[in-house]
Order: sequence, then C-alpha cells, then structure tokens
Amino acid sequence: MVMNKAFYLKKEDRQPKWHVIDAQGKVLGRMATQIADILRGKNKPYYTPHTDCGDYVVVINADKVHMTGNKWKDKEYVSYSGWMSGKKVCHAQDMLKKHPTKIVELAVRRMLPKNTLNADIYRKLKVYVGAEHPHKAQVAV
Repeated sequence: MVMNKAFYLKKEDRQPKWHVIDAQGKVLGRMATQIADILRGKNKPYYTPHTDCGDYVVVINADKVHMTGNKWKDKEYVSYSGWMSGKKVCHAQDMLKKHPTKIVELAVRRMLPKNTLNADIYRKLKVYVGAEHPHKAQVAV
C-alpha cells in the first residue's frame, strides 16, 4: 500500500452491516451518541466525512429507554407550526405514551450533522417498540 496517497472511500466500495441495539435500561443520551457514530461510520478505520460509510442500526424496546434525573418531567419537545399560537410543547413522559419511538429518533437525529448527508444517514435508523423487528434477514446472528 502506497502511503503517499490519501484514502477516500467511494460510495460503491462501502459494505454496510446491520447492528441491533436493545434500548432496555440504557440511558437515552449515551445510547444516542453510540447510534449516531455507527450511522455515520465513525467507528470504522476508513471513516470519510464527506461519504456515507456508516452501517444500519435497528433499535428494539424503544419504550423501555431510561433518562437520568428528572428529565421525564422536565424535558420538553417543542414544535412550532409557523402560525400564531402554533407552538406545541410535549413533555418526555407524554411523548413516551403517545410516540415511544420518537424519543429515540429525535435524540439521534439531533446528534447527526446538519448537511446534505443527514437524510441518507438518518434513513438507516430503524426504531421499534417491542423486541420484534422485520429486519431479521439482514441482521447476521
């Protein structure tokens, strides 16, 4: 191998793998950083920032995720429609009851870079409430 040349991973040369992460009892923020690194490919020695070289991630048991401190009551998810009085605030415990997968999805999405690769990277995240998922064929045991 010639060491005088820089290495850039091409999109057609990547070989993504599938990872299954069980969220039961794990702290949300720490788990989300690990997932974001796997999705981007930062856990690989040939990481290239301008190329999508990450793997697919399947998160199971998203409804059993853990938050430290009083975040279940204090953490707010805010959305704004753009209209007058269009601000909606939802606390974490309410979000867990209505959309249990959205807590993990938002935590990971907000840790991804805000660039053109964002949509491609985020599309590789699959989050499910129970222990069953439809990606058993892709995940090598």
